Amino acid sequence: MKIAAEIVALDVHYQYAGGNSLALENINLKIKPGEFVAIIGPNGSGKSTLAKLFNGLFAPTKGDILVDGLNTKNKDDIWEIRRKAGMVFQNPDNQIVATIVEEDVAFGPENLGIPSEQIRRRIKEALRIVELTDFADKAPHLLSGGQKQRVAIAGILAMKPDCIILDEPTAMLDPVGRKEVITTVKKLNQDEGKTIVLITHFMEEAVQADRVLVMEKGQVVMEGRPTEIFSQVEKLKKLGLDVPQVTELAFQLRTAEIPVRYDILTVEEMVDYLCQLI
Repeated sequence: MKIAAEIVALDVHYQYAGGNSLALENINLKIKPGEFVAIIGPNGSGKSTLAKLFNGLFAPTKGDILVDGLNTKNKDDIWEIRRKAGMVFQNPDNQIVATIVEEDVAFGPENLGIPSEQIRRRIKEALRIVELTDFADKAPHLLSGGQKQRVAIAGILAMKPDCIILDEPTAMLDPVGRKEVITTVKKLNQDEGKTIVLITHFMEEAVQADRVLVMEKGQVVMEGRPTEIFSQVEKLKKLGLDVPQVTELAFQLRTAEIPVRYDILTVEEMVDYLCQLI
């Protein structure tokens, strides 16, 4: 399996043209090859701006973003950077460009000049990974929201990225669609070895990452494993963030002096623990 991409931010600042203040300030972080990182924070905290910097859509006002050692400020490297770090956006309809699923998946590699035979293999492999093989000849507009987002992911996969950056990919989906997409994201990380950067406002999605970054006012204010982050319920609430329902329940039980562990993040873990207490 190919080693996935590493992303490094070095003293990154970003200010929008005409803006009165910095959208990002003093960002220093490293996303390791094969890591699954979730980025959360209130609206306007800089999450999506940071995602676009990782993909080279924006260049830092100050500082550097390196994708496998390539600097996003170097215009000669920008297409290689975008091949290495593919990006999936919030609305799948904005990424679907063809009238047939397999044609849409082919769009990216065709623009990279990949030979036709290789493109056919890439389409087949990408649709297999996102479990849409039977939908290759379907019209995307007939698919559910979750299926459309998986088509968008397949289109990125066909370009053979080492890292996939997802900017709130489930925000417009119903619970079924969200589950489909997050299952696919975890599969890409665990089975395909892709580096994953997930921007999300669903805390239940963030708990599934290896590491969580919390942003506020353009800065990273908390960083750690999901258990470390979500055990700090009061701090997260002061930032205007929700916590997973199970985490909230655990917090309320501890407030009532019931000795519940701090590292419980899922319903299954809570049920098992409470059964042990009874």
